[in-house]
Formats: sequence, C-alpha cells, structure tokens
Amino acid sequence: MSALPPGSTIGILGSGQLGRMLSIAAARLGFKVHIYSDTSGPAFDVSAHTLGPYDDTGRIAAWAGEVDVVTYEFENVPLAAAAAAAAVRPVRPGARALEAAQDRLIEKRFIQSLGLAVAPFAVVDDMASLTAALESIGTPAILKTRRLGYDGKGQARIARFEEAAAALEAIAGAPAILEGHVKFECEVSVLLTRALDGTTASYDVPLNTHVNGILATSTVPGPLPDATARQAVEAAGRIAAALDYVGLIAVEMFYAGPGAAQPLIVNEFAPRVHNSGHWTLDACAVCQFENHIRAVAGWPIAATARHSDAVMTNLIGADANEWPALAAESGACLHLYGKRDARPGRKMGHVTRLKPMKM
Repeated sequence: MSALPPGSTIGILGSGQLGRMLSIAAARLGFKVHIYSDTSGPAFDVSAHTLGPYDDTGRIAAWAGEVDVVTYEFENVPLAAAAAAAAVRPVRPGARALEAAQDRLIEKRFIQSLGLAVAPFAVVDDMASLTAALESIGTPAILKTRRLGYDGKGQARIARFEEAAAALEAIAGAPAILEGHVKFECEVSVLLTRALDGTTASYDVPLNTHVNGILATSTVPGPLPDATARQAVEAAGRIAAALDYVGLIAVEMFYAGPGAAQPLIVNEFAPRVHNSGHWTLDACAVCQFENHIRAVAGWPIAATARHSDAVMTNLIGADANEWPALAAESGACLHLYGKRDARPGRKMGHVTRLKPMKM
C-alpha cells in the first residue's frame, strides 16, 4: 500500500485521551479521523465518531469501510473487534501485538523467547499453584492478573508467604502470574516507531517514576549510560520486528545498574502511544502521536530529536484543579483532556516543564 494522501481518514478504536491526542496530530497532517468506541470519551470532542459495542462486529466492519486505515489507542480492544476491522481495512499495529499485550503470560513468554531478560514468573490459577510459585520464586513478589490490569489495578504485593491467600482474594481469583521482585535503580521506557518498510526511530529514553502504580513523572534526559540506552532501543526494536509492528510501541524496562549481570529487564510493552512519551508533544519537533499516525498512514517517520530537556507530570484527579496556576507558570506546557469528573486515580491531563538542553 502506498502512503495515504492528506484528506484520507484514520479510524481509531477507542475514545480516551490517547485517541484525542492522536486525532489532533492527524488533523495537523491533513487527515480526517473517525473514532469507534463503546463509550463517549474525550476523543469524541475533536473527531467524527461512532458509538457502539465492541462485540457488534457487523457495525465495526461497516465503520471500517468508511475509513482508510485502522489503529487503536488502548491494548484491550477485543481481538474479534480488531479482526472485524482487519477484514475490511489494514489494522496497524496488527492483531499479534494486541494478542501478546493483552495477556501477561503470553507477553512474558514472547519477550523471553527473543532472548530478553524478564523478571522470574510463574503461572497462577489457584491457591495450590500460587503456593508452588511462591516456593519457587520466593518473596517479596507481586501477583498480577493475566488480563485487564493497568495503572496498578489487578495487582497484589506479597511480602510474606502468609499474605498469599489475601493477595489471591484481592484479585478475585482471576488467572494470574506471580512475578519475583527485581532489584533496580530506576524505571525507563523506550518509545520506538516502526514504519511499514521496517525502518525505526526512537525518542530519548525517559526516566519514569510511579506513585500507587500510576505514572507520576517522565524526565528527559534519563539516567541510562549511552551504551545501555542503545541496548534498550535495540531490545525494543527486536520486539517490534518480531511482531511485524507498525506504529509507535512503548517498552517499559527496569534498569538494574551498571554492575548487574542483566542491566535491563523488560517489564512489559504497550502496542500504542504511551503516557511516558507525552513530553514529546512539547520537547520535540515531531511528537509520538504524529509519528504513530505517520507510520500507520505509510508516511516516512520524522526525526525524533528533542530540542529541550523536559519533565512531564501527570495531573491525577484533583491535581487538574490547579489549572489556573499551571496556565500562568512560565515554561509549563499544560494539556487537559476534557474529562468532566476528576475522580481519584483518574488521569485528567499533564503538564510538561521545559528547560534548555544541557550541552
């Protein structure tokens, strides 16, 4: 397929803030956007949209017939919905990336099959298998549902063996994996875009901090030595190539330090644009959202160099109520997502603070 010309329509499955920012980026390139979602989210405010259930594959197929290419803004799009769209139009990234990202067990095994380091893990289906996993992996450990967990949801920490039953109850006995504790200095992510022809480009690797399982800040430049940063990008490229990926992929990693046998341990990947890349909106000439649109539309990937140092801070819940002060702050770039209810734990926006790059 040749590159889509301006005026073509990008179809996006999902109506959250990532879909909103993708829609804005697509509009800058002259594309139209048509959202399909089962909920009315902030992306509906800036694009054409269809509201419908994801299990209505006939309606999804009809929607796909009105667009030129399909992408998605969250990794839990039902596979049947993606398949219905793919029967009509190209879906980028493809279903293989969705399938792997939706199940932590499949994801861990896939990453491991590429020769990349992951935390020790074991399958947990019931108390007996959790007991066996703890005997093998030890404590501390973390119990994670195989599906649908994000921002710390679907997880329970186990500091002592005696906490096992409570942890299993906390995740309602859902199919899970147990992950062993990893000693690390910090958390980072690789934001890599892969084009239709297999060429790739990555942004600088940010340092990420989390509070209560939710990303709090992403900072560039990050702390990785140059050689380690190149290894991180190479690992992300290996994942993207194995998935025949098209678009932006975010690969989250633990950095264990320069003296570790495995300096980088892959935690998980997201087959979409990512919260830890929001700083690219203001610190780069071309952001992660535009490069994702470029890739899925068959365009060349743009340069990913940044022109400023940056700290992106998420605005969670009531944090967004500080918008008057943030809007008045020099050097602060404020992004609000148009959500009405500032519930605890809900991402309402972000602010990126820029500084001149250190030479």
